[in-house]
Amino acid sequence: MKETLRLSLVQSNIFWEEKEKNISHLSKLLNNVKRPDVILLPEMFNTAFSPKSVNLAEKMNGRTVEWMRFIVKEKKCAIAGSLMIEENSKIYNRLVWISKHGEIHTYDKKHLFSLANEGQKITKGESRLIVNCVGWRICPLLCYDLRFPVFSRNNVDYDILIYLANWPMKRINDWNILLQARSIENQCYVFGVNRIGTDYSGVYFNGETGGYNAFGQKICSSQEKEEIINIEIDKKDLIIKRKKRNFLKDRDNFKLI
Repeated sequence: MKETLRLSLVQSNIFWEEKEKNISHLSKLLNNVKRPDVILLPEMFNTAFSPKSVNLAEKMNGRTVEWMRFIVKEKKCAIAGSLMIEENSKIYNRLVWISKHGEIHTYDKKHLFSLANEGQKITKGESRLIVNCVGWRICPLLCYDLRFPVFSRNNVDYDILIYLANWPMKRINDWNILLQARSIENQCYVFGVNRIGTDYSGVYFNGETGGYNAFGQKICSSQEKEEIINIEIDKKDLIIKRKKRNFLKDRDNFKLI
């Protein structure tokens, strides 16, 4: 187990429905990332949030997942991001996590964004994913999941909660408040990775990628620019904070499907 974990949070612009351009752009951004343990990309990083364009969905052995595999080998780290995946004649907004050793773990978005009719063509997922990364237990979720605290509930003793998103500036105040709330109530590190730029319909994204410790204190943030935030977190600090305010021992005993 590693006492510290190095995260690279990629706050990038995403070009509307241009897969090759997005992959090429991200490859250039990642050139200068040194020795990360995990690289985190925004939601639908290869197309932007375009759930109606299911013709852009790929198989798990498609171009984008193969690119992710390449980055894992090149950087010798884990990587996570979401894209539209076709499987068994259904389309999912799927978070793909590839470990340092090449194992693939997936999470299909549970809460589909009704305001953008995400559920019209995308099939919702059913259960969460908990990944073990060099001794750290991580729960990676997607964007709209942030608004549903029961689904995010730390009833399995994870250390880190992650949200990969396309969250617009007009609701960015909600984003910041909810990320902080999830860190306090779950006594864990929380990281939200968001895009920047303007999408095809004119919706503007200002980033606000950031992280919070188990006391809800902000430990990193970025606004209004394309940037990769590199941050190292400490397991000892998490353990100390949980001992000082051990609220998790009083949590309700219920199960999430």
